[in-house]
Amino acid sequence: MTYNPYVILGEDRPGPIVCLCDHATNLVPDAVAGGDLGLPLEDMERHIAYDIGAAGVTAALSKLLDAPAVMSNFSRLVIDPNRGEDDPTVLMRLYDGSIIPANRHADQAEKDRRLNAYYRPYHDAAAQVINQRDQPVLISVHSFTPRLKGRPPRPWHIGVLYSWDTRLAQPFLARLHDEEDLSVGDNQPYSGHLEGDTIDRHALHHGHPHVLIELRHDLISTEQDQKAWATRLAPILLASIEDANLKGHEYG
Repeated sequence: MTYNPYVILGEDRPGPIVCLCDHATNLVPDAVAGGDLGLPLEDMERHIAYDIGAAGVTAALSKLLDAPAVMSNFSRLVIDPNRGEDDPTVLMRLYDGSIIPANRHADQAEKDRRLNAYYRPYHDAAAQVINQRDQPVLISVHSFTPRLKGRPPRPWHIGVLYSWDTRLAQPFLARLHDEEDLSVGDNQPYSGHLEGDTIDRHALHHGHPHVLIELRHDLISTEQDQKAWATRLAPILLASIEDANLKGHEYG
């Protein structure tokens, strides 16, 4: 079976929304250190290797929104598609207390090889799907660990990340705050401004409305939970798009 560094779901879905999942899998392609970065299995199953549960939420959410989804098909430890190419963390050698043996001595040539083989094809695929729509709205789905090593617990169930364009983020935040059982992070657990990341590259530089959703991964660890969150978030997202009064965007 031919390997592809990205997966596209529902490319023929007609709606203007495009869902993105940068850290969908912990897969290490065979062409990278024989498919083994030298980490123990328990590390490859942690958040350092991928966003646990994010792919399942993205797949379910995109179907409910009648939207295509573009997802990476390589671990963030191979090369991180949610970083700029010049970001020093695009190829991680140490992450949350774990040294990545196959990355420890990776030189510029190896970094360039991974950029060409995985990172750039993923972003090219995302750009192609986005450009097929006249007025796209981007929904990026991530997950976060409940606690980093040596750090305090993170109390949020969901975080909404954004930079200077808050057209969709603010209405979405307002509606989430109306959900009384949710602890909502406003630009938590991270800031939404990161030069060269996926939102910067595909949304901010092109004026596309967008929002980045972070879900705490212990809440989306099962397929049932992933579908439940997608079912909950889909109508809130659609209502938020209406609230944002995005001229020229039509949603059913």
